[in-house]
Amino acid sequence: MAMIRSLSLALALAALAAPALAGPVSLLPDPVDDDGRVTLGELFDDAGAASGVVVGQRLGATAVFEASQIQAAARRAGLEWANPQGLRRIVVREGGAAPAEASARPAAATATVASRPGATVEVLTYARSLAAGDIVQPADVVWSTVQAHQAPAGGPQDADQVVGLSAKRALRAGAAVTSRDLASPQVIARNDMVEVAYVVGGVELTVTGKATRNASAGEPLPVLNVQSGRTIDAVAVSPGRAVAGPAAQMARANPQQFAAR
Repeated sequence: MAMIRSLSLALALAALAAPALAGPVSLLPDPVDDDGRVTLGELFDDAGAASGVVVGQRLGATAVFEASQIQAAARRAGLEWANPQGLRRIVVREGGAAPAEASARPAAATATVASRPGATVEVLTYARSLAAGDIVQPADVVWSTVQAHQAPAGGPQDADQVVGLSAKRALRAGAAVTSRDLASPQVIARNDMVEVAYVVGGVELTVTGKATRNASAGEPLPVLNVQSGRTIDAVAVSPGRAVAGPAAQMARANPQQFAAR
């Protein structure tokens, strides 16, 4: 009897120690916060006791989070969010700012708005300073309001366009994001040994050579065949791997397709 009571007490304590599941929750259609501390209650309906759990910081007019990051934080707090829309990013805006689609630009500047004196627009800016070679993470970019004349021409319209890219040079916090600042991360360095695949008609032949230059995924890469002394015109697709032949042109447009092989 004493053993049964001890077991029952242990089970009761374990139940109290575990997070209480609040059941399925739904992402709010337009998450906002007012103090820069983004909480589960500002992201989900019916977050209950987990409403005050902080999942990140908002440093500018908006903050961008990975959906998987939010999903994991919710689960740790006892909430279940299935992400039925398959979102990749979640944008949280400052209370009172214009609504924004997840990961999309809040309000695109038009020629009419930009032409008005004193007009302002939303542009993607760096939330922190980046060193050359740093990879842009979702928390590294935020939407900020600037004077229309300060908005870069052709700036990215979506955070997804820059997350995962590498800084070409040192970039300061608060600066507007431009495409000339960023490039695909370098996957092959000069003198690296590289496996080059020649793919045609479902048949793949491979040869190993030495890279003659640095290359990012999708960039042309001359590879020296050290046995024959001949140079192979290839395209880098992933660390230590490149493709040549008919597949090279496709790899320049979509290196991820070949990196997964």
